[in-house]
Amino acid sequence: MEFTPEKFKKLFPHLAEELGGEGTVRISGVRSERGEADRAAGFLPSAVDFLRRCDTEEEAEEILSFLEGRGEITHEYAERLRRQLREKGLRSFGSKKEPGHYFRNRGP
Repeated sequence: MEFTPEKFKKLFPHLAEELGGEGTVRISGVRSERGEADRAAGFLPSAVDFLRRCDTEEEAEEILSFLEGRGEITHEYAERLRRQLREKGLRSFGSKKEPGHYFRNRGP
């Protein structure tokens, strides 16, 4: 089925307005690396995101050791997070993120 711009506007007025109305932002860039696009879109969790999925402080320690061992976080950053974990507790990083968190909490 083919649409003319006029037919599309008549059938889907709100969508047509969003696609070409005032305030439209043109996208002119393309990312060739998937990882780069994921980071830009916020799909790669940070160390704190991983900590917020933990149930115990022991799990959080394992996560920090793993990320530090892989070089994903620096030793200094890992130590800052460990200090916060010891002094303020696991939930000082934020509420627990349950499975499906990003599907339920998509931004605007």
